[in-house]
Amino acid sequence: MSQPLSAQTIALVKATVPALEAHGLAIVHEMYARLFQNPDIAALFNQSHHGDAGSQPRALTGAILAYASNIENLAALAPAVERIAQKHVGLQILPEHYPYVADALLGAIKAVLGDAATDDILAAWGEAYWFLANILIAREDRLYTDQRTAEGGWSGWREFEVVEVVPESAVITSFTLRPADGLPVMAHKPGQYLTFSFDIPGHAPVKRNYSISAAPNGESYRISVKREPQGLASGWLHDTAGVGTRLKVAAPAGEFFLDDASERPVVLLSGGVGLTPMVAMLEALVAKGGTTPIHYVHGTHDRTTHAMCDHVRTLAASAGSVSVTDFHQQPLGDEVAGRDYDIAGIITDEWLVANTPIAEADYYICGPRAFLRHAVATLSQAGVAASRIHYEFFGPADELLAA
Repeated sequence: MSQPLSAQTIALVKATVPALEAHGLAIVHEMYARLFQNPDIAALFNQSHHGDAGSQPRALTGAILAYASNIENLAALAPAVERIAQKHVGLQILPEHYPYVADALLGAIKAVLGDAATDDILAAWGEAYWFLANILIAREDRLYTDQRTAEGGWSGWREFEVVEVVPESAVITSFTLRPADGLPVMAHKPGQYLTFSFDIPGHAPVKRNYSISAAPNGESYRISVKREPQGLASGWLHDTAGVGTRLKVAAPAGEFFLDDASERPVVLLSGGVGLTPMVAMLEALVAKGGTTPIHYVHGTHDRTTHAMCDHVRTLAASAGSVSVTDFHQQPLGDEVAGRDYDIAGIITDEWLVANTPIAEADYYICGPRAFLRHAVATLSQAGVAASRIHYEFFGPADELLAA
């Protein structure tokens, strides 16, 4: 249990907000440069999110600024803290890793701010860091315990074997995975993801998260991966991984998942490869049965990029409570409305408000950042309570912390 922050620490941390606004990104880059001098620590991170063009330094800068700004009201950061804890568990971050971050952060503050980083300022930030770190460590310990003790659960990295590979579109391929030990797997919550540690020849271990795209079955998981331009892990999976390939996998994690106890209507809203957790949710809802209205709304570029279309429509046909609306932004010349897609163009604010149960539905949203930000803003402005808007996005855990 963390001791409450002292009044002096709160005051000193809040006093650094202007400096963080001006120099926060430089501090974060310096912090990562110090951390990554240790190859064992560097291996814990998804390196595709780092570098000058990476999203993680910007995200962490926003997170640090949000923490300093809300140091007297940390309850406001609770959803972001849970998001970070879930990501840490996927990446196998352990208590012994936290001192490295503390040393790197405080060293970076001193290096960037120079004489302005007095001993009192550094002491305050040290106290503030360990206050938050201890909250994360305690939550992560609970998550690790839940994973380890669940039926079919495990700790650390478990070896899985690819047992099926299915091309879903020109850019998305599904991989079904079974544990190499032949034992059961824990039931994930539809919407959660798996974290992988790939051993790709010529590269340090590569960490990636991929949403599980199937409902729980106790025997296997399915991931559906988009080939990203210059994507090291996705390119390797598409080009090299096949039936028999073995992969190191951490237990399911993530705070974005279906509330299967709710009786409210459900809207599953996705863009591009964001459909992957939505398919898992749809499978689970259809298997559950019932008459609760389910609206599956998906947007993609055209037929060639539209993954799992037939599977989704087959699921919908088996359950009278499911409606499907597919948007193709730029349909190909031979595509036919009503057969290949439902509506040409993008999912508009007007359509979403007019054609989904704004007043009562739970909205689950996944897709690229621009898509997600716009959808969340639209629903909020239309009066949908924040408690009914659930989202997942691609990128660092704290990307929306300061949003």
